[in-house]
Amino acid sequence: MQIKLETTGPTNVKLNITAEPAVLDKIKTAAVSRLGRKLKVSGFRPGKAPLHLIEKQLDEQLLQSEFLETAVNRLYVDAIQDQKLRPVAQPNVNVLKFVPFTTLEVSYEIEVLGAITLPDLTKLSLAKPKVEVSVKDVNEVVTNLATRAASYEDVTGAAKDGDQTVINFTGVDAKSKADIPGATGNDYPLVLGSKSFIPGFEEELIGLKVGDSKDFDITFPADYSATDLQKKKVTFTVKINKVQTVTKPTLDDAFAATVGPFKSLSELKDDIKKQLIQERTGQGERAYENQLLELIATKTTVAIPASLIEDEVERIEAEEKRDVIYRGQTWEQHLESEKLTADAHREKQRPAAELRVKAGLILGELADREKIVVTPEELEIQIQILKKQYTDAAMQAEIDKPENRRDILSRILSQKSLDYVKSQVTQK
Repeated sequence: MQIKLETTGPTNVKLNITAEPAVLDKIKTAAVSRLGRKLKVSGFRPGKAPLHLIEKQLDEQLLQSEFLETAVNRLYVDAIQDQKLRPVAQPNVNVLKFVPFTTLEVSYEIEVLGAITLPDLTKLSLAKPKVEVSVKDVNEVVTNLATRAASYEDVTGAAKDGDQTVINFTGVDAKSKADIPGATGNDYPLVLGSKSFIPGFEEELIGLKVGDSKDFDITFPADYSATDLQKKKVTFTVKINKVQTVTKPTLDDAFAATVGPFKSLSELKDDIKKQLIQERTGQGERAYENQLLELIATKTTVAIPASLIEDEVERIEAEEKRDVIYRGQTWEQHLESEKLTADAHREKQRPAAELRVKAGLILGELADREKIVVTPEELEIQIQILKKQYTDAAMQAEIDKPENRRDILSRILSQKSLDYVKSQVTQK
C-alpha cells in the first residue's frame, strides 16, 4: 500500500492511497466467497462450489460494488493505523482510479484530532475548597424539620410574620403585561418570613385577610436561577385563600425521637452535621474537579475539529431546551427574554462547549498515555450497582444494552483518569 499524506488544515488531512495488487486479490476472493454463500451452483451445495465457478455466475456490477466497498474500508482502516491518525468523523471518499480487480487508487479527506500537548501535572497546584458546617447551618435544618412537623389552624385575622398563607397568584411582565411562564400557582402554601419565595414577595402579604386580593410589583434578583427572569420587573396578583397560625413542636429530645432513631436533640444535631459535611464534601469535590480540568485545559494545546465543538453546542442547547420546556416556556420566548437571536445564542454556548470537549480529550489522552484501563470486573460491578437502583426489569435491561454499557465504561474511564490527575496535582 502506497500512502501519500497531505495536511490541508490544522485538523484536516488528505490521504491518497494506492493498493497493492496482492491485497486486492485477497479482497476479491473474500467478496466472491461472501456473495457465493447463498448462490446455487449446479452440482454443489450452497457455498461449497469452487470460487471460479461462483464468480462466473455472479452479477459483475454486484461483485464490483461489494469489492469496492470492502477495499475502500480496508485501505482506510489500515492507513489510519499506519499514519497514527485520529479521525473524528467519516471521511469524504473519492475513487481516483479503478481497474477491476487489479488497480485501485482512493483519496480520503479526513477531519482529525490534532496532537495534544499536556502540561506537567506535577508542576500544577490548586486550592481545594474547605468544607465548613456552622451551628447556624445545623439549626436551620432543625427549624425546617420542625416546620414540616408543625400544626396549622385557620384564622380570620390579618396575616402576620410567621403565619402560613394559602394563595392563588399570577405574574405578568410589568411593562408588556404578557404572561410570565411558570409565575402562576393555585392553593400555594407560603409561610411568611420563611424567605422561601422571591425576595420582597412575602412582605407584601402581611396584613391581608382571607378573601383579600393585592397587586404589586417585584423585581427578580440579578442572580435568580432562571436567567430569563433575572432583573425582570413582574406584576403579581395575589388572592388569599387561607391564613393559618403555625404551631411548631418544641425542640427537645422528644421531638428528636419523632424524626428518627435519636435519643436526644444533641444526637439529632450531630447526625445533621455529619450529613451536611458529607453533602458539602461531595459538592466541593465536584467543584474542585471542574476547576482542575479548567486549569489543565488552559495549559493544554490541541487543535480541536470544528465538528466536535458543534456537536457539543448541540448537546448544551438540547439540555437548555429541556429546562426551558420544564419551566413552561417556549424556546422562542426564552430567546426573546435573553434578547438574543438563535445564532447569537449558539455562539454564546461555544466557549463552554470548547472547554467540555477539551476536558474530554485531556482525560482520553491521559488514559492512553498512562495506560489507564477499565477491567471487565470494574465494569460489571458498576453495572450491578446501577441495576440495584432500579426495581423495574425494563430499566435493568436498558442498562445491559451495548451502547449503555459503552457509556458506563466511558464514564468509569474518565473518572479513573480524573483520579490520576488529582493524584499528580498539588492540593493547596
